[in-house]
Amino acid sequence: MKYVFFGTPEFAAIVLDELIAAGFLPDAIICNPDRPAGRKKVITPPPVKKLIAERGLESQTKILQPEKPTPELFKEFDDIDFFVVAAYAKIIPQSILDIPRLGAIGVHPSLLPKYRGSSPIQSAILAGEMETGVTLYMLDHKMDHGPMLAAERVMAKDIGYLELQQRLARTGGKLLAKNLFDFAGGKIKPEVQDESQATLTKKFKTEDGFVENKDLEAALAGNLEFARSIYQKILALTPEPGVWTLWNEKRTKLLKANLDGERLRLETVQIEGKNPAPFHML
Repeated sequence: MKYVFFGTPEFAAIVLDELIAAGFLPDAIICNPDRPAGRKKVITPPPVKKLIAERGLESQTKILQPEKPTPELFKEFDDIDFFVVAAYAKIIPQSILDIPRLGAIGVHPSLLPKYRGSSPIQSAILAGEMETGVTLYMLDHKMDHGPMLAAERVMAKDIGYLELQQRLARTGGKLLAKNLFDFAGGKIKPEVQDESQATLTKKFKTEDGFVENKDLEAALAGNLEFARSIYQKILALTPEPGVWTLWNEKRTKLLKANLDGERLRLETVQIEGKNPAPFHML
């Protein structure tokens, strides 16, 4: 089977890693251009490109890094069976989606139709979901809208964003590898999403991570409503955009916390201009 993989960040790299491990090497990958990263703004390749290099697969898989994909990119590839799209974060025009014989499979880290959009993992954690999951679906011209091929549930309780992202990506990659032959053989009947159950997520900003000092004090004193809300916020929005408050008029990041009964227990914080430190040492 010939396919092209679309994806850029860590989530996409993990999905691709699972596909390669299962013997599904793409003919090409489409990812973002190399970008400046870190304080020194060093030009850095995206995780998907780095994975191909680390596996020594540059001679077998073509790496394409357009700012925007165009149909001309695919002229050199004959008889593409399907695309796989994981965290590509760009709208793929219908003229490109129409190129592969079997269409384009999206890997979305939620149980569609819930949590469509840009922040499905963070939004599920913030909502206090006990579980979330990964859905394979057919891309169309609307966001995360096409008919579903398969889904698998993943526990989400008390798990932070970075760890849950890893679990969901591994699950998504394995789910793809498990279903690709049946998909190519026409053995999977796509299921239309229930639009009445659809929810849309937003991209979180710095202000979304702010915690009022009075709310934090209530959470530390044993107000369960505030304690659970702030705890879920720390799990969901760490490391980006981060959770913070004003402590003695200084911006203070709330990096790690736990629930102790009805009380929030802060473990690690970072006062502006200082290194992270245990909360009890402040």
